[in-house]
Amino acid sequence: MRFYIARPFAAHRHRASCRRGQTLVEYALVLVILTIVMIACMSLLGSRIVVIFSDITAILDTAQCSH
Repeated sequence: MRFYIARPFAAHRHRASCRRGQTLVEYALVLVILTIVMIACMSLLGSRIVVIFSDITAILDTAQCSH
């Protein structure tokens, strides 16, 4: 009797385990894609971002010196 009760639960656990593995792979793929996109954006816009932060730093330094 116990075998008949435990068997469906074992099959459910196996399916849940497969889904967890599939979800983990999907999250890993999303993370890889986002990383590639972020690296591409930083490569393309990196120098412009440095200029913008340098300008902001200069403005803040000027404002601090005037007080």
